[in-house]
Amino acid sequence: MQLRYAFRLYPDTGQQRALARAFGCARVVFNDAVRAREEARAAKQPFPKAAELSKRLITDAKQTTRRSWLGEVSAVVLQQSLRDVETAYRNFFASLKGDRKGPKMGAPHFKSRKDKRQSIRFTANARWAITDKGRLNLPKIGAVKVKWSRTLPTTPSSVTVIKDAAGRYFASFVIDTDPAADATRMPETDRTIGIDLGLTHFAVLSDGTKIDSPRFLRRAEKKLKKAQRELSRKQKGSKNREKARVKVARVHVKVTDARREFHHQLSTKLISENQGIAVEDLSVAGLARTRLAKSVHDAGWSSFISMLEYKAERYGRTLVTIGRFEPTSQTCSTCGVKDGPKPLNVREWTCTACGSVHDRDHNAALNVKTAAGLAVSACGAPVRPGAIPAQREETGSHGFPTQARAA
Repeated sequence: MQLRYAFRLYPDTGQQRALARAFGCARVVFNDAVRAREEARAAKQPFPKAAELSKRLITDAKQTTRRSWLGEVSAVVLQQSLRDVETAYRNFFASLKGDRKGPKMGAPHFKSRKDKRQSIRFTANARWAITDKGRLNLPKIGAVKVKWSRTLPTTPSSVTVIKDAAGRYFASFVIDTDPAADATRMPETDRTIGIDLGLTHFAVLSDGTKIDSPRFLRRAEKKLKKAQRELSRKQKGSKNREKARVKVARVHVKVTDARREFHHQLSTKLISENQGIAVEDLSVAGLARTRLAKSVHDAGWSSFISMLEYKAERYGRTLVTIGRFEPTSQTCSTCGVKDGPKPLNVREWTCTACGSVHDRDHNAALNVKTAAGLAVSACGAPVRPGAIPAQREETGSHGFPTQARAA
């Protein structure tokens, strides 16, 4: 499977200007390709092919006075921008036909130089390299300083340079993992666990463990409020407003990074300690439309479950997702009698059939494990087979390091 390993970049002033130039050229080629396709659609003509667009928008455009500056950046960056247009239209048409799962995809739209996130991609034929001194040498940009948090397990197939809203630069490497090597890194176990996700506690496990919710956004609200107040007082278009915008973005990225780190550590721990994991298919989009919206987004359940999915696929574990309409909070985990719905403020209840006293969340975690068919595995029975396809996730310095860190 393919994963992304992201590392922080520290370009100097000249390299930042070169990256800004590359971001701008890639954006112009992307917009020209979208415009060419939209004009063909309006004229009821067939869409121009990728080879035709490449010749017209890159090769021929470099010879004109209007687009001569396209020759100042690597041609691979421009070609990859055309590939992004192809992918965007392919996903759009697949969504229209119903071949693509998930929410409906819109048609590609023009990119703006005011977009706060910029990116360019270099493939292997761009001849980028990692130098002996640990720098990332990019064509027509130079050797950029990299903060290596761990060594790359294999040779990357491509690298994407990203500038986020807070002005930080990252290099995201695409790595093809080795399933045999990943299997040896994971300790053998026959344990299974059920997980009940919530807001009071981020997760309650079927073994009784309760993991508190860090509430990163709630803890940063005071600082975020101050930064947003300062931003609102700055004149639009001024340099001071841009500085204030960056301050707000930095508060947000600190919250995002802390939440991602928490999700990575917890998901890695659960995957390493359990062969089978059961979770509930929550309707996060529906819950985000209620009065609990801010707390739901702050918890980041979807991101956490996605990490469990791709890590289970990578390390040969089993992740089972039960339906969201399973009455896990209404059923007694001891006798199996459905006791009816209960308001959210009821955190402990007594079964009317057998008299067992239940903690609401722990009881739900036990029922999640039972509904997934993992409860019998504690007695030695095999865990339900089948792997869940993993999503391509951007990973940082998390996981199971087996080698010394890079210099």
